[in-house]
Amino acid sequence: MDKAKPFIIAQEWFGSAFKQVKANGGIAGVDGQTIEEFEEELDNNLYKLWNRMSSGSYFPKPVMRVEIPKGDGGTRPLGIPTVTDRVAQTVVKTYLEPGLEEVFHQDSYGYRLRRSAVEAVGVARKRCWRYDWVLDLDIKGFFDSIDHELMMRAVRKHTEEKWVLLYMERWLTAPVAYEDGRLEERGKGTPQGGVISPLLANLFLHYAFDAWITEEYPHIPFERYADDIICHCKSQRQAKWLHARIEERFARCKLALNREKTTTVYCKDDDRRGDYPNQKFDFLGFTFRPRRAKDRKGKYFVSFLPAVSNKAAKAMRQAMRKLGLHRRSHSDLEDLARLINPVTRGWINYYGSYYRSALYPVCEHLDLTLARWATRKFKRFRGRFGKAVKWLRGIRQEQPGLFSHWRLMGASAGR
Repeated sequence: MDKAKPFIIAQEWFGSAFKQVKANGGIAGVDGQTIEEFEEELDNNLYKLWNRMSSGSYFPKPVMRVEIPKGDGGTRPLGIPTVTDRVAQTVVKTYLEPGLEEVFHQDSYGYRLRRSAVEAVGVARKRCWRYDWVLDLDIKGFFDSIDHELMMRAVRKHTEEKWVLLYMERWLTAPVAYEDGRLEERGKGTPQGGVISPLLANLFLHYAFDAWITEEYPHIPFERYADDIICHCKSQRQAKWLHARIEERFARCKLALNREKTTTVYCKDDDRRGDYPNQKFDFLGFTFRPRRAKDRKGKYFVSFLPAVSNKAAKAMRQAMRKLGLHRRSHSDLEDLARLINPVTRGWINYYGSYYRSALYPVCEHLDLTLARWATRKFKRFRGRFGKAVKWLRGIRQEQPGLFSHWRLMGASAGR
């Protein structure tokens, strides 16, 4: 390693970082260079990046801003760094993450090693059984609101490495490039879409929320997945009081709650008396609300439970429509199964974790789509949709493992 360079950075980190960037995929940034093009001269590109970062001459390019559709009809801004910048950010992330993992709170689940959204939903479910109320927090424009001075103060708590601090500041202040060619300087925020952004978001909220609430109000449990947070309270009064305290805390951290979307929810079940207008909330694609359940003796009762949300179910149906299954008349059923099973398996593994019978309407919608495919594929079913449905049911009885969602529909009712 060149001792004349001001920063000592292990060269082998860069090859490993590229492998992670390649595995994550993604589009090109403002320079137009794709992952495949970067890989064509991989050794040279990685050496140049290492050389520049070791010498202090590395400056990130502007972050390309793209708008992706949201379920409510709006859009969410994403910031796409170049492939080179994603590799550089991965190097720093790899350096910082192990130490931060030892500090982060056990109820922080987003973008964490060996932690998951399913786990967060499961913990929330159990706590909703023990606590009558939930305070569902929504931070207004969190990623765009992160204060750079507070962010760097948090980073400095965990490293004195000058090269890490230098490049972190450069990433935070890299301008945003719009589709019309405009460049916008940034004085706050970290772009969603950057490799380093999830780690920075967790670090910021660790001090802004996790560590603060644990020290000040250790009796109030919470689950946080990135900026999606719910707190469990004993009473409505406590929830409203906590709401005010969190607003004060976030104001000091230069964040704000979205007052329209931050709600207090009553976790209604058979054992809880009283009637309140808000008895449901969404968390990580699940809707928590009173639902019918069955105990070990087969007796039905009402419990407060999570199940796939209407928004998530709608997104799944839209994803299937985009595949255009009913137009693939050149394909056979086995072809369609190979196409959709990897997708539906992912949905079932996640949304089927709790109250899986709520997924049945999505599965039935998919079967109707397959029946529509059959009316185009086979002349004998044209104009006879009912017969196509009946034929498909026969296939399902003969080959229940052909489609992943058929296995689900053949299972017992949801938990």
